[in-house]
Amino acid sequence: MTEQAIITTTVNLLQDNIQVSAYLAEPKEPGSYPGVVVLQEIFGVNVHIRDVTERIAKLGYVTIAPALFQRTAPGFETGYTPEDIETGRGYAMQTKASELLSDIQLAIDYLKSLPQVKKDGFGCIGFCFGGHVAYLAATLPDVKATASFYGAGITTRTPGGGAPTVTRTREIPGTLYAFFGTADASIPPEQVDEIEAELEKYKIPHRVFRYDGADHGFFCDRRASYNPKAAADAWEQVQQLFSQLN
Repeated sequence: MTEQAIITTTVNLLQDNIQVSAYLAEPKEPGSYPGVVVLQEIFGVNVHIRDVTERIAKLGYVTIAPALFQRTAPGFETGYTPEDIETGRGYAMQTKASELLSDIQLAIDYLKSLPQVKKDGFGCIGFCFGGHVAYLAATLPDVKATASFYGAGITTRTPGGGAPTVTRTREIPGTLYAFFGTADASIPPEQVDEIEAELEKYKIPHRVFRYDGADHGFFCDRRASYNPKAAADAWEQVQQLFSQLN
């Protein structure tokens, strides 16, 4: 597939006196394109998340990455040191499922307001913390296709407290692909099995990918855990998933 030239910008989305910053990437050529929401890791809308947002836009999507820590840490982005991980985890612990879903819907509504964006179903992709949040976002009526990468805690908790996110599986209206590494100590194999069992139980269109030897963060080429083989296959699967939005 020929990559399209794109344009990028930062937009501010306003709702209930909360201003959510978001990174927007879109094809430069006029046309009608599906919309995709990209959900950050605990490291903010950093260079990796912006890169993913741009890569998807180059395939012919209008793509937006809202800052999920906007309420507690506006403008936060960082790298991958142990100190960065602790800081990011702290901000992630302060999020709430209801606010995250509200912010994602706000991003979708913004995409809907753009004349070049198709209105009949949106994609969502998230990594790490964002992989968990993507599973939540998959329950939104507008979301037709979701890619959830190594989202820890889906079977054991939900942001802000309450029943684990996996208990909302029955609410998913679209297709969900989930990506995990077998060497990821933060997501035991039995949790992956539980997610898959719930998706099967409620007959949610899905695929669950388990990459042998891949660790947490295997898709991010800026982390030591980057696994080129797993990342390349996962990227092919994401493109297949999002093709249903066209």
